[in-house]
Amino acid sequence: MNRSNWQSRRRRRRNLQQNPWFEHCNSSERYTMEVPQSLQDSGHGNDESPSTSSKGTGDSSVPDLPGFYFDPEKNRYFRLLPGHNNCNPLTREGIRYKEMESRRLQLLEEEDKQKKKIARTGFNASSFLRKSQLGFLNVTSYCRLAHELRMSCMERKKVQIESSDPSALASDRFNLILADTNSDRLFTVNDVKIGGSKYGIINLQGLKTPTFKVRMHENLYFTNRKVNSMCWASLNHLDSHILLCLMGLAETPGCATLLPASLFISSQPGTDRPGMLCSFRIPGAWSCAWSLNIQSNNCFSTGLSRRVLLTNVVTGHRQSYGTNSDVLAQQFAVMTPLLFNGCRSGEIFAIDLRCPSQGKGWKATNLFHDSAVTSVQILQEEQYLMASDMAGKIKLWDLRATKCIRQYEGHVNEYAYLPLHVHEEEGILVAVGQDCYTRIWSLHDAQLLRTIPSPYPASKADIPSVAFSSRLGGFRGAPGLLMAVRQDLYCFSYS
Repeated sequence: MNRSNWQSRRRRRRNLQQNPWFEHCNSSERYTMEVPQSLQDSGHGNDESPSTSSKGTGDSSVPDLPGFYFDPEKNRYFRLLPGHNNCNPLTREGIRYKEMESRRLQLLEEEDKQKKKIARTGFNASSFLRKSQLGFLNVTSYCRLAHELRMSCMERKKVQIESSDPSALASDRFNLILADTNSDRLFTVNDVKIGGSKYGIINLQGLKTPTFKVRMHENLYFTNRKVNSMCWASLNHLDSHILLCLMGLAETPGCATLLPASLFISSQPGTDRPGMLCSFRIPGAWSCAWSLNIQSNNCFSTGLSRRVLLTNVVTGHRQSYGTNSDVLAQQFAVMTPLLFNGCRSGEIFAIDLRCPSQGKGWKATNLFHDSAVTSVQILQEEQYLMASDMAGKIKLWDLRATKCIRQYEGHVNEYAYLPLHVHEEEGILVAVGQDCYTRIWSLHDAQLLRTIPSPYPASKADIPSVAFSSRLGGFRGAPGLLMAVRQDLYCFSYS
């Protein structure tokens, strides 16, 4: 480099330092800079920068600058500092949360304003009715599309819950809800303010338009342990008990508890008789399932750490099957004596209940996911299985060919234990993501039909629990979706 070039660069640096703009800026303003007009007009930037992209702000003309975030409201750049700096209000996590919250509020506003929604582009009631009349749609396709259209127009209504203790309803938060087979009762697990959980049953027979009033029946049973899994159990009659899988706490071991539904006052008048309340000491149970198969009558299964335990409630006989990983999800087949299990390792396998646990031939099926399996659902014909994992993947497996035939895109999960809700009669799949959005897909072609935002800001503690049924409130009930979040219960009913 020659001497003249070196002197010219030194003069330019001195001129920049003497610029009046730098003299009047304080220390906090130096971390921000307004967008130059030349940069806004040019539209060139580094799109591969790891900093927050300008695409997320909705202004594609603003370029990305490494280490800076552009605020469209203030029309200037702000410098991003490391997230561990407590004095810095701008972190990537905070910016991402702000964008998600803005998107949620926008979707809620659209939900309230837009009464008529379209599940599929180009389809509405008049278009596919005309196609059906012209012979382009058969009866099955027409009914499926008509159902999708009605489901896309479901409106959110808040359900009024009546209880003998109204103050508890205002403070207790919904943790889990589970509808029974006939969808006329809803079992609930509520987190109480003083710590721990209590149980209740909501009678859904009064869930009708336009009032949407239900009755909560509670009891004195209370636990300070976390409920890992639960399901309805048919011991005396259909859905006579609730099977709860409780995690151990300190010196108290984990257990599986059969809770009679008759303990809840007037939960089902005239049918419930005093039932058997029993508890089985089971250490480290992650999941549970009740068997409706004749060959394993009065039996339930619990998924443990590297083990599956099959227990007969009447005789107390137990059968253990060793596994290579923790069993996080289970479901019994009805027509065949098989128990399907989803593991933390991503493996899905079936246990042939006719084979002894000490032998080598009890594994009937092997499927594999790339992440921990959180839910398995067997379809009615028991030739297909739906499974979801902690990577947000939802796959439909053909059990005969042992291969994935369909994937359902859009589900969000990173580490949470999130269930699937499959409803073949309506031809839909429902799942709540870790981002607190409830998504509904078509079972037929994996089309995402609707995305429902949570009424509250996204939080790990406020992931909604949902239940869908074609007969909410009993045999003559209407189709709809129930959503429980915080202290509120919402009903998305067909208009």
